[in-house]
Amino acid sequence: MNDTRDPDAPEIAIEALESNEQTGVISPGFIAQVVGAVGDGDKPFLWRTVKELHPADVADLLEHLPPEAFRKAIHLLGKELPAEAVAELSDTARAEALHELTDAAISAMIGHLDSDDASFLLGDLEDDRRARILNKVSATDRAAIESSLAFDEESAGRLMQRDFVAAPVFWTVGQAIDHMRNVAEDDLPETFFEIYIVDPAFRLQGSVPVSRLLRYSRDKPLKDIMKETAIHVTPEMDQEEVAYLFRQYNLASAPVVDEAGRLTGMITIDDVVDVIQEEAEEDILALSGVSEAGVNQSVFSAVRARIPWLGINLVTAFIASTIVSLFAPVIDHVVVLAFLMPVVAGLSGNAGSQALAVSVRAIAERDLQGPMVLRAIRREGLTALINGVIIAWSAALIVLVWFHDPRISMVVGVSMTITFGWAGMIGILAPLTLRRFGADPAVASSVFVLTSIDMASFFVFLGLASLVLL
Repeated sequence: MNDTRDPDAPEIAIEALESNEQTGVISPGFIAQVVGAVGDGDKPFLWRTVKELHPADVADLLEHLPPEAFRKAIHLLGKELPAEAVAELSDTARAEALHELTDAAISAMIGHLDSDDASFLLGDLEDDRRARILNKVSATDRAAIESSLAFDEESAGRLMQRDFVAAPVFWTVGQAIDHMRNVAEDDLPETFFEIYIVDPAFRLQGSVPVSRLLRYSRDKPLKDIMKETAIHVTPEMDQEEVAYLFRQYNLASAPVVDEAGRLTGMITIDDVVDVIQEEAEEDILALSGVSEAGVNQSVFSAVRARIPWLGINLVTAFIASTIVSLFAPVIDHVVVLAFLMPVVAGLSGNAGSQALAVSVRAIAERDLQGPMVLRAIRREGLTALINGVIIAWSAALIVLVWFHDPRISMVVGVSMTITFGWAGMIGILAPLTLRRFGADPAVASSVFVLTSIDMASFFVFLGLASLVLL
């Protein structure tokens, strides 16, 4: 194979890396250069590249490679691939990367990760392969990972890391500082914001922010400067609930305690940011009837993820068509109604989508609680009705100028006003009802809302036309 890369590739790579570090963007030229290196099997070039880049940028770079180059790059990098970069990959890319890596390479990565990230990686593996890899890691790491994997995938137990700094309630500031300086570096978490104060039974008593610790003299007792920890997270708590607590109370970290109040771990803001982004992406995709998306997603998996919702929409479309067929005589008599049906249904559907998006967001933000529910229903209903009056009678005026028939104009104005009001109400009532029955409002609401709006629009518009025009 001919080498199409520049003979000064290492120097060019360094320049590209420096540019990427400043802009945070992997340039197309740099991607092409890496593809060439992968094709040539140039391991030194790849090793040098991943060492220069931040792990998150390594993940971005790998995900921009063509599928075959991605697999070969993972194989060539092997143990040199940063563990943090694998953790940053998308679900599909991470699963493929783990498939290409050897058990020895993965077990070596585990030692460089916090317990939460390690369990995150191993959670994607089959049980037998996971067991083989866990047998290769230290007993301490294995116990922490197995404990984490015992919890549900989207629970606080999966998010929390077992490495944290705890101090007895009778210690002083100086003793706490000396303890952190004297223990092995690997025994401290890579990033932490608070020191947790515990009693002899390891029950959480409070916490001292590191910034507060440094402000006091060495002989100051920790119990005099600690603050009570009002927010406690339990391992079984859903990750959405954890994200809500962090967002609501502006937390940088939070302790995790068991039923007896004993400290078992901590959750830091970097993991919660990932949860917030993940949940937001899930809701956005779910509103469109899509369960996953990614640049490396295969055609087969994309079809499998989307076809169920399209199948449901196929059924609902025929239900709406059946309603239209009931009014065939009036459509045959006044053909212009066929031109105007999409206008009424389309505008009303948009109004319903607006109400639905606002409602799903409010539910996710915990804004629709108690008396706020009735207030939100009233607001969305009135908003849709006022918008309906404005848009409906603007449309009616256009129809009057276009067809010179005041009866058709009146049918459009009245029917659109009614369906706009219905769209606003169903846009908030559907997600609230689904939440009441324990379903995810983001996943199923759009199907119910848009289908009901289409059926209501056709029925009201054609029914009113039958009464007025025949």
